[in-house]
This record gives sequence, structure tokens and C-alpha cells, in this order.
Amino acid sequence: MSCCAAEIGLDISQSRTGFSADELAMTSKDLGNGLRQSVLSIPAMHCGACIGAIEAALTAVPGVERARANLSLRRVTIDWKRDRQVAPDLLGAITAIGYEANLPTAEIDGEDEILAGLVRALAVAGFCSMNVMLLSVSVWSGADAATRQTFHAISALLALPAIFYAGAGFYRSAWQALSHGRTNMDVPISIGILLTFTLSLYDTVTNAPHAYFEAATSLIFVLLIGRVLDHAMRRKARSAVAALTRLIPRGANVLQNDGRLDFVELGDIKARMRLRIASGERVPTDGVLENGRAELDAALITGESLWRSVRAGEAVQAGELNLGNPFVLRATNAPADSTVAEMTRMIEAAEDGRSRYRRLADRAAGLYAPVVHSLAVLAFIIWFIASGNLHTALTIAVAVLIITCPCALGLAVPMVQVTLARHLFERGVMATDGSAFERLREIDTVVFDKTGTLTTGAPRLLGIDGITPEALKLATALARTSIHPMARAIAEAGVSAEKPPTFTDVRETAGMGLEGRLGGDLYRLGRPEWALTTQDEAVMTVLSKNGEALARFSFGEDIRPGARDLVATLKARHFEVVLLSGDSLEAVEVVANALGITDRRARLLPTEKVRAIKNLQAAGHGVLMIGDGINDAPALRAADASMAPTSASDVGRSAADFVFLGNDLRVVTDVFDSVEKAAGLIRQNFVLAALYNLISLPIAFSGYVTPLIAALAMSSSSLIVVANALRLARAPRSGENMAKSVLEART
Repeated sequence: MSCCAAEIGLDISQSRTGFSADELAMTSKDLGNGLRQSVLSIPAMHCGACIGAIEAALTAVPGVERARANLSLRRVTIDWKRDRQVAPDLLGAITAIGYEANLPTAEIDGEDEILAGLVRALAVAGFCSMNVMLLSVSVWSGADAATRQTFHAISALLALPAIFYAGAGFYRSAWQALSHGRTNMDVPISIGILLTFTLSLYDTVTNAPHAYFEAATSLIFVLLIGRVLDHAMRRKARSAVAALTRLIPRGANVLQNDGRLDFVELGDIKARMRLRIASGERVPTDGVLENGRAELDAALITGESLWRSVRAGEAVQAGELNLGNPFVLRATNAPADSTVAEMTRMIEAAEDGRSRYRRLADRAAGLYAPVVHSLAVLAFIIWFIASGNLHTALTIAVAVLIITCPCALGLAVPMVQVTLARHLFERGVMATDGSAFERLREIDTVVFDKTGTLTTGAPRLLGIDGITPEALKLATALARTSIHPMARAIAEAGVSAEKPPTFTDVRETAGMGLEGRLGGDLYRLGRPEWALTTQDEAVMTVLSKNGEALARFSFGEDIRPGARDLVATLKARHFEVVLLSGDSLEAVEVVANALGITDRRARLLPTEKVRAIKNLQAAGHGVLMIGDGINDAPALRAADASMAPTSASDVGRSAADFVFLGNDLRVVTDVFDSVEKAAGLIRQNFVLAALYNLISLPIAFSGYVTPLIAALAMSSSSLIVVANALRLARAPRSGENMAKSVLEART
């Protein structure tokens, strides 16, 4: 894979160029103690080398305390101190090393034009290389001189789109590196492609017996395959923040002193504004309920499956959903400082660390460019001195450049990743981030969320034996008229009851419950303070007749299939198992005791979950987080690796490295088994790539290899690596692996 400062295609992140130092200062965030924070968009950043170059350039600027590049978001966050009211020259430092910096603005939905550009380039290169190869086969088969010359000319025309369109990204990257005094892997690649094409044109014009257009086009095609695969894996990580941001409304209705409602954009909401939150709307920023009462779904923040009731003067957090009547909220924070904004920043901060995790191929290929440059120059000098023939010396130097092209090395990791991703998908697991395969091997601690992860997330009626058949029949009749989760649980529990009665004047009061009339009596099913004439805080749902309780209902959650076996297997393999939940202590203890999890923590906010994971990491543990809620997204990103069920929220799935499609948690063990096998294949691929270079390089250096043979050898090495990666597809089925794991755990 190439480590360069440019990539084919256009950046889709929305940003504004042409800003001044004053604008940079005005858009920065005050961190206190004279420290400010700025965020810049770097469209051309896309590899580990980019991160290192940008961070080094920025930290060298006087006044800059810290710079952290985020590869997935293509942004860099800079903490700096203002000296004499003048911001440091951050823009100059970035442009000096060949990158363009912009002020980021709100992102909008759009296609990944970078990936689209790569795919277009790959299609062009594939079309050209295959057709040129077909013509070359005819030449190799012994075509006469006239036919050979014609085919060479046609090949030159066919190669033009591949050379000057599909390969343009390599040349831009190489030129940008060289023009700023650096080198990268695209420099020898570009030299090899252009020299091969130039020599082939010369040989075509002079009617030479050989031309090597197929070598140049095939080289571009194989390199683009690796780049497309790599980019497709990386882009998955950029969706979590956008998904979280989309949940917050674009603005809110502000209640003015004269009673007038004015709609205000989200960015214009200020602290102390009075906001009217309609039923079904999400709260745009943190605040305090001004009067009355509100029923809120806080799953976005706490992950708790049950709604909560808020009274006047109590805090309401951004992202909570109003389930009841409209209410007035007095904002305590601007949206930029709200709970959801903090969650977004935590996801981005966690992604900063994940972006630093350089791929195995990037690390192994770091020495490629200087070594190959030196060898190619040495081969040219030796052969020019020995033969006195410029054409011969150039041909051998080009052969050295081509035969040592790191295609096999570049495919060593992504091909195994793609094969592993397909292998896992066939077994019900989707991989969203290729680098997670490597990180998963360092895990020794597995952290679970409760609701929707270890449990199904849907309420289940408990203690049904203590409810009289008549009361259950009445409750079922009312519950069937609602789609509320608790009403559905009651309806499902009473499905086998006798034919329920028919109520009249059935109404549902948001946040309270259901009511209906039967034979002149008023029946209510819902909150006790609404359904009863006397207070009963001990239960959550009651059935009443004219204000008198007929039945009390309590709810729990079912343990997700495979959860017990998974926890037992993890313990048998000496993993630490931790349960972190935003639910009540009582609910957490019920699940933890059922599964045998001793380390359990309840009523945790997203920030506290992240802090718990950071503490585990600081103690030297590799942490796998398995969660499903929007509130779990920061923890999923902060962990070394993460998984979520397909029933998870959009944000939870976007933040996770793996998404399992079924309900059975035992598939998690299959992921561990498959990743371990894939790691072995990656090591084998590196050995194969190294052996290929050790064998082929001396042969090419000795002059026994033409550019055509070099291209064929390079392609063959790539095919060997691909074939080795495909061995993963013959791994045992997940059921076999899982049965073995569970058996080991139980014995």
C-alpha cells in the first residue's frame, strides 16, 4: 500500500478554504489557561506517513502544544497557546509540507467520491491491461514483423488511458513528495511505470522486437486493486460521527417573552433560551425542565430501555426523546457543549488513537522506497559501465523497479482481511474495519453492555403466575391497542388467554398509559400515579378499575441466546469479563448473576464507560467492547476492538468494528478463532513476499529479466499471496468451532 499525500478522487468532506489566521483564532475553542483548540480538514491525508508528517510539522510550530491527526475523518486537532493575541502559523506549516488545510464545516450526506474515483481508475486499468495482454499473447506466439509492429502501436494507444488517467494518482503523490524533499513508495512505482511506457514507445517507433506496455498497465491494475480494498475498509470508520449528528434536530422553537415561537437553527441556540420541545422530538441541547412534567426516552444517553419521568427543575440532556406532552426547556448549554456533542468528541478522540495503528503492510513497506531506489540506480550504473548501452541499462533498472514492486506486500494484509470479512459474513458477522482483525489479537478483556447485548432488549412480563386470569384478560385487551414495548409484552403474555373483552372509548395518554370503558367502568393500564387514586411507587405498571388496583405488572429482559455459553467460553480461555451498563443496579445484578459475571457496574453515563475502558487499557489490558446503544458508541470507539449486534442503533453499528447478524452471541468466539487463523496467513504472506524479493531481485539485477518478465513475476507473486489468503475460506464452519469452544468451556 502506498504512503503518500494524495489519492485518486475528490474529498467529500465539506470544508472552506482561504481562511486567515484571524478566522482560525475566532473558530478555535477556548480550553482555558490560555490554551485554544483548532480543527482543520486535511483532504489529502490518508495513510500513516501522512499522519506522521502533519503532526511533526505542526508540533514544530512555536506555541503548538499538541497535534493529533484523525485519519478516518481526515482532520487534525491542534492545541495551541496564543502569544500576544497572534495565532501560530498553522496553515503555513501544513502547506509547507505539501498539504492543503481547510476550515471544516458541517458535513452533509454524499457519496464517497474518492472510492468512486478509485473504482473508475481500476476499471480503466483493468480494461486496458487485459486488452493489451491479449495483443501481447499474439506477439509472443510468433507474429510476423508487420503484425507485431501493428499490435505494438495498438497496445500503445490502449495503454494511454491506463498510464495517464488510472495512474495519475501515483504521479501526483510522487511529485508532491519529491517537491517537498520527501520520498514515498509511489516514487519508484511512478518511475517504473513511466520508464516502461517510454521505453516501450521508443521500441515501437524503432520497430524493436519487444515492447512492455502490458507490464506498465498490469502494474497499475494490481496496485489499484490493493488501494481500492484498503480504502473501502478505512471509510467504514468515518460513519459513526455523522450518524450520531443526524439524530439531533436541525434547530428548535424558541419561546419568546411575548409567547411567540421562533424557529432557531441549532448553531444559534444559546444558553438560557427557552425551548419548546414537541411530543416525539429530540432535545437539541442540555437544559432544565421549566415546569410541569416530562416523559423521556433516555436510551441515547444512558442505554436504559425504560423511559424516565422528569419533574420541573430537573435536568434534561441533549438527545433525549420526548414521549409525552410538549414541554418548555431552559437551555443550560449551547449545542456545541451538550452531552451529545461531548459524545461526538469522544468518538473522534478515540478514532485519533485508532488511526495511529499502522497496518502491518505499512510498517513492512516503510523501507521499500529508499532500498529500491538505491538498487535500481546501482543496477543502471553497473550495466551502463559494463555494456555502454543506455537502453540496456535502463531496461534492467526498470526491471528491478518492477520486479521489486510491493504488490504482494501490499496485498498481504488487505486480501486476508477481505477473505476473512467474507468468511465471517457467511457465518453471520460483518467486519467494518480491516485494522480490527489485527487489534483483536491483543484482546484479553471483554466488556459487555447489558440491554440489547447480553439481553434481548425487549421487556418481558415477569410473575405472570401471580396475575389472575381475569386481570390478564382485561390487561391484554387494552394492551393490544398500543405499540408501546410494555403493552406489547403484556399482549404477548396474554395471547393464550380466553377471548378478551371489547373496550369502548379506548385512549392512550402519552407517557402515562391506556384507558378504556367496559360496562360503565373506567379501566386504566399504565403508570400508578395516573391509574390509581392513591400513590404506589413500588411498581411501574398497574391495571386499575375506577382507580383501584386490579393487578400489578413487573418487567424484565430475556438473556440473549448464547450469552451464557459465550461468557463461560471466555472465562475458560482466561479472558476477563466486565459488565458496564447504564441501567439500575438491580437490573444489572440480575443479568450478571445469571451469567456469572462478577465485575459489574451500573448507572454509568457514556463518559463513565469510556473512563472505565481507559482505566483497563492503562492497566495494560486489551479491551473488546460489545454494545448496541447509541450511548455505547464512544465506548465502542475507545476500546481496542468492538462488536455490536445487528439490532443495535445506527450509531452503534457504525462505531463497531464487527456487527453480528444473528441473535446468538456464541459467534463472538468464532470471530476470535477466524482472526487467529487469518493472522497466521498474514505472516505466511509476508514470508512469501520476502522470499519472492530475495529470489527475484538478484535475477533481475543480473540482467536475466526483461520488464515483461518482471511484470509477470510481480503479478505471479500477487496471485500466490491471493491464493494463500483464500485458504481461509476453507476454515471449519462456525457451528463446529463454536461447539468445540462451548464443550471446552463446560469441561
